[in-house]
Amino acid sequence: MSWMNTKVLVTGAGGFIGSHLTERLVELGASVRAFVHYNGAGSWGWLDDSPHKDAIDIFSGDICDPYSVRHAVKDCEIIFHLAALIAIPYSYHAPASYVRTNVGGTLNVLQSARDFGVGRVLHTSTSEVYGTARYVPIDEGHPLQAQSPYSASKIGADKIAESFFLSFNTPVVTLRPFNTYGPRQSARAVIPTIITQLMSGGRIRLGNLHTTRDLNFVSNTVDGFVAAATASNVLGSTINLGSGREITVENLAKMTADLMGVPLAVEEELERVRPAGSEVERLIAANGLARQLLDWEPHIPLEKGLTQTIAWMRDHLHRYRPEKYTL
Repeated sequence: MSWMNTKVLVTGAGGFIGSHLTERLVELGASVRAFVHYNGAGSWGWLDDSPHKDAIDIFSGDICDPYSVRHAVKDCEIIFHLAALIAIPYSYHAPASYVRTNVGGTLNVLQSARDFGVGRVLHTSTSEVYGTARYVPIDEGHPLQAQSPYSASKIGADKIAESFFLSFNTPVVTLRPFNTYGPRQSARAVIPTIITQLMSGGRIRLGNLHTTRDLNFVSNTVDGFVAAATASNVLGSTINLGSGREITVENLAKMTADLMGVPLAVEEELERVRPAGSEVERLIAANGLARQLLDWEPHIPLEKGLTQTIAWMRDHLHRYRPEKYTL
């Protein structure tokens, strides 16, 4: 497929993954409408500094408002739906906002897509919907378990997407990224937390050190989204996007410190530890379905991705507050 002048909508376009995806689509030649969350400062998130911002149709709105969403969806051929609240610790404090944004916002996107006959909707899930692995690697048939209000809201969103495919034949593909990382990621995630604290010197403070995660560089995740937008025989599917490799938080901190050439002293801080029943102890993806259906594989390994992320964060440390715990 040629992307040239294909009209696409990216929701959550000002965020971490969304901004990278938006830029990739512009580079491919697509006509991109970027849905960013309206704010009084007029900020477009990470797209404020994008070299492609003059080529992007910026739409400022609220994913929770169905009229706003309908206006954004009109005339678009493909929707990449990434808009969501994603911080797990904050979901303990404001669960209603997660249901409203993640479930209600997804419903708004799907209803508009159905009404306007959009050709394909790429819905973004998360590996958190699996909860702690009951078997490994985790394939798409693994049971779902809501171990946080955030994961519960994403399970709800996934099921709304599934219901629109089964009830109305809405052309939905659900993509389930595991732990995406890279430049522009917020301080609420573990890798920016480790890197920025190491850059600031002294002991680094983390939560549970023994949990494992499947870390996937952002360009790998974007590759999966782009491939899923044009792949055949994927409608109605849920597809993992993960590296197939797991690492403990403790070993991740050691690896990062080694790459940076700095000493490591780690302190486990109680404030950063999830409630016992909410902690997802182990995540590692089975990515065979993505390889089969999307001809996808993660090209950037962890060590290379960390090196690129470290370099970017050296130049953008002023955007972070390493001394503060970010929910």
